[in-house]
Amino acid sequence: MIWLWTALQALTLLGVVNYWRHLPKERKIEAPKGVVVILSVRDEWDGGANLIARLKAQSAPFRLLIATSGNCPAADLLAAREGDWVQVVAAGVAVDEGQKVHKLRAALRALRPDDRYLVFIDADIEPPVRLVGRLLFPLVRGKADIVTGYRLLLPERGAMAALVGAVEMQLATLPRSANATMPWGGAMALTREVANRLDLAAALAGRLSDDMTIGLAGWRAKLRLRPVRDLLVASPLEGRTADLLDFGVRQYRHIATNSIGMWALATGVVAVQAGAWAWALGWGGWVAVAIGYGAAWSRALVRRVIIGAVLEPAQAAKARRSLLWDMAAPFAVAWAHLAVQLAAATSNGICWGGWNYRVKGGRVIRMDRA
Repeated sequence: MIWLWTALQALTLLGVVNYWRHLPKERKIEAPKGVVVILSVRDEWDGGANLIARLKAQSAPFRLLIATSGNCPAADLLAAREGDWVQVVAAGVAVDEGQKVHKLRAALRALRPDDRYLVFIDADIEPPVRLVGRLLFPLVRGKADIVTGYRLLLPERGAMAALVGAVEMQLATLPRSANATMPWGGAMALTREVANRLDLAAALAGRLSDDMTIGLAGWRAKLRLRPVRDLLVASPLEGRTADLLDFGVRQYRHIATNSIGMWALATGVVAVQAGAWAWALGWGGWVAVAIGYGAAWSRALVRRVIIGAVLEPAQAAKARRSLLWDMAAPFAVAWAHLAVQLAAATSNGICWGGWNYRVKGGRVIRMDRA
């Protein structure tokens, strides 16, 4: 058993090393004409001063299309002040699909004839200046059909936020390949041609998850989905313990309600690691524990290098808080990861953005105000 444990830990370490070794040394960008960045915001959005400043600093020009439900004063004020590059579209309130999806579909209907490249972002990210240009590079060069970055959580304070960040960092630093990539809606791009090919507005109709729907549609159409490994995009994380746990469960419930097979595969992989840690601590003896901690510290050191290479210094300092869990209690990270995966499969209910949804096969079957 000790040899299987050693092999498992070696594989997990090699996976993180593989991610680090494939970080692009040259982070090339493209800045074509006809780029529109689509941002969905809630009614209570405060205008995102930091986000807007970061978008203005982007290395590639674009038009910003903000999708609201129709009652977001901050978005209307921004458009009135900066109408030369900001447009607001009001979607109204959904009745049979996710509110975010409803707003994105309204944005797609509001596209102009010369909008050739579509970039989707979330309101809670801290994008680097290269974000838009890096997402566009594979599209312009004809190397991909759908391009994506990935979220890297920045725990603001508290042990629970750092633990959730540690779980997410396991996913963020997994080896990535074109045939095993699911896009993340917080930093995703595709061409207008691909959107038309997928009939994107129709594909999203009735759905709750935007990125899962686009990713699965892309897989079925045999499109080339490509990750940009240096785009681990900072996303602040804070809140009460219950809110943080709900966040983790919600992410996996999106997966489970769209593709139970994908959920089962991910849960099985984590269950092996979680079960192996239980064996090591209970019956493996000090040698097994030493091997586990040695691999965990090695993974943390490599992740520290990755974080420093892709994030700004202040962002990296926050992200490194999650590494403390990997170094002090790596078994707790594995067990917490498995716990949220299992909890996700206990219900098809998802509370998100002020709404309670019931989802079956990725489709909204009922929605009520939270």
